[in-house]
Amino acid sequence: MIELDKVAVRYGDRELFGDVSLTLEQGSFHFLTGPSGAGKTTLIRLCSMEMQPSAGQVRLFGKDLADLGRDGEARMRGRIGVVHQDSRFIDHLPLSENVILPAAVSGETGPRVEQHLSELLSWVGLTGQAESLPPQLSGGERQRAALARAVILSPDVLLADEPTGNVDWDMSQHLLRLLIELNKLGKTVLCATHDLNLIRQAKSKVRAKVLRLTEGRIEVAGAGL
Repeated sequence: MIELDKVAVRYGDRELFGDVSLTLEQGSFHFLTGPSGAGKTTLIRLCSMEMQPSAGQVRLFGKDLADLGRDGEARMRGRIGVVHQDSRFIDHLPLSENVILPAAVSGETGPRVEQHLSELLSWVGLTGQAESLPPQLSGGERQRAALARAVILSPDVLLADEPTGNVDWDMSQHLLRLLIELNKLGKTVLCATHDLNLIRQAKSKVRAKVLRLTEGRIEVAGAGL
């Protein structure tokens, strides 16, 4: 689904990554962990086409990111859903319009999309908040809404950047259950998190690989996680 081949990312004289390789296979579930500042968000941005590597290749569904062009990138974006750490809502639009926005931007509208929106809001438990504005929502509600928005186009891959970073343990468990449900439907999931307890909880419910990003390299975490 997504491949990073000997990828490097540099900011001026500073090298954040060097020679990083990663393969996200169809239907796999990966956790990405590592110390603050290691580059977890940067790696998510590479996988979601928000940035290009300084060196190496990023391949999406067998195609080199550098060769896609604007139209190719637009088509790929419908296959990759992203839950950003900061939600990125438009505060003057109600929740329902924020969730359906990716579909509207891609030109997908009509009864089928409206039905999907209704189902997604029910799935994340936010039917009653459909007309609420983002500032009126709690942190947990915002994260669940962000997850619904990320899958409104039924993507093949879901990238989640610290989706439980600003919520309590019960809500973290709820969000984890939703991610596992998506994976069991065949979605490829990459979840960046610093919460090792959440990872341990997940590994009792889903076959997940844990990747640790540290000192510019990715390694598979040991069995203790």
